[in-house]
Amino acid sequence: MSPAHDPRLDGDHHRRIASARTRVGRIAGLLDGLVTIPGTRIRFGLDALLGLIPGIGDIAGLLLGSSILFESVRVGAPRGLIARMLGNMVVDTVGGSVPLVGDLFDVAFRSHARNARLLLDHLDAQSGAVAPKRHGKLMLAGLMLALLLLLGLICVGIYAVVSRLF
Repeated sequence: MSPAHDPRLDGDHHRRIASARTRVGRIAGLLDGLVTIPGTRIRFGLDALLGLIPGIGDIAGLLLGSSILFESVRVGAPRGLIARMLGNMVVDTVGGSVPLVGDLFDVAFRSHARNARLLLDHLDAQSGAVAPKRHGKLMLAGLMLALLLLLGLICVGIYAVVSRLF
């Protein structure tokens, strides 16, 4: 029997999927859907609130939201899906870092909810499939490097703006 069809692996994979669904839903809800503005259908969460802190708020939101990205790697999501999720995070971080307008952007764009939906839709489509090949440590290292590069670029941008102001 090949390892891909081993029932023990399938059970382990299904437990991993179930726990990922729970974690991703909670993280997305906390970051993008914690509070509803009364009288509207507009929701926001900690990401928008953290974005109010100049400089570090959007970086904190990026770091917290990266847990959804890591869950997608953990359950074996395809590289194209992971790249799309990373793109959503970059758009959210860059758009959210613009003073005042970025705070409204955080409420409207909701990258963490988007990423959670992308992953959950993928998992729904794969629900009857055999456990996928896991990407492993190299993929996680690449994601960490991309996130660190993005953080570095944001820090350089903040330094450039602050040095011009003062």
